[in-house]
Amino acid sequence: MSLATSTLRDSLFPRSTVLTRTLFVAGGVIFLSALAQVALPIPGSPVPITGQTLGVLLLATSYGATLGTTTFAVYLLAGIAGAPIFANGSFGIEKVVGATGGYLVGMLVASSLLGYMAQRRLDQKFITALPSMLLGNVIIFSFGLLWLHQYTGKDWSWTIGAGLTPFIFGEVLKIAIAGTSLPILWRFVQKKIS
Repeated sequence: MSLATSTLRDSLFPRSTVLTRTLFVAGGVIFLSALAQVALPIPGSPVPITGQTLGVLLLATSYGATLGTTTFAVYLLAGIAGAPIFANGSFGIEKVVGATGGYLVGMLVASSLLGYMAQRRLDQKFITALPSMLLGNVIIFSFGLLWLHQYTGKDWSWTIGAGLTPFIFGEVLKIAIAGTSLPILWRFVQKKIS
């Protein structure tokens, strides 16, 4: 398998089957669900701080566009169907069409783009991984803020204050974690493959 177009998952498991891909999706849904439970409410905001964005950054870049997007789509569908896997054990369609829906849709779109960029090796070096992670977060928060603004009907000052400002420090930390851990993992993998 060429490192030029492979993801971390492809490099570690080059002979994936339908069964192994299904297990990766199930494992990814469990991982996202666990990180969603790391949730801190923000006073005055309907959007909690969660670990989901870190999960998206790590999974999408490790899995690639197709498997990463599929995993997040299955996560959304399971939550809509009634599995208590969204933040604080919540579930249901109202999470996807309500105030937090834009963030979830943004995570789905970011999964696709981050996976695509990872397939182009942008997760393998610090200089490209960190901007990739930043772009993923910009997508998530763009969808989230536009949706939150539209859903609540509040002004942009409130929307930024409730839907972005409290998240900045945590998101910088998540970008740093994902943007540095993946290149380190890649160095290890490349040594093993060589």
